[in-house]
Amino acid sequence: MRLFGAIYERCLRWAAHPHAERYLAGVSATESVVFPIPPDVMLAPMTLARPERWFRYALICTVASVVGGMLGYALGAYALDAVMPWIERAGKRETFDQIHQLFAVYGFWIVFIAGFTPIPYKLFTIASGAAGMGWLPFVLGSLVGRGGRFFLVALLVRLGGARLETSLRRYVEWIGWGVLVLVVIGLVAWELLR
Repeated sequence: MRLFGAIYERCLRWAAHPHAERYLAGVSATESVVFPIPPDVMLAPMTLARPERWFRYALICTVASVVGGMLGYALGAYALDAVMPWIERAGKRETFDQIHQLFAVYGFWIVFIAGFTPIPYKLFTIASGAAGMGWLPFVLGSLVGRGGRFFLVALLVRLGGARLETSLRRYVEWIGWGVLVLVVIGLVAWELLR
């Protein structure tokens, strides 16, 4: 099943659009709350097309993602009852409850790890607000985690150039499914170790 290749091709078209930076900001912000596609799939081709703008693109991703994360935080803090049916329909209630409990112990580090890794950041933004995590540690954890991730991706793409793009096109399905399998393995391991 060719799922990730089609998503990648669509993001390549968005990346070439005259309003690509706006799209990048929109994808980055909404991914922090509801959108399932990470902004990396736009960030990489945009950086390949204009490598000298890598820093600007990473900054756009970071700022927009943290702003979206703040919205997720606000939803968790002030509108959890309205958001909970969406979380339950997505089959993420148990995951949400586990994340909620982790905030009491790890706070900043949970947000940092969620921001830096391919773990669904949106669950952590909402859970941060619902758990009553402090606003400043949430924002700092988001800035460091999301910024670290997006600046690393943009820099690696900047340094890797066209050769990286060729490899990415060739292996995007394997990478996409591999990340999905790793997330599932991580969730199963988490359940077994609890």
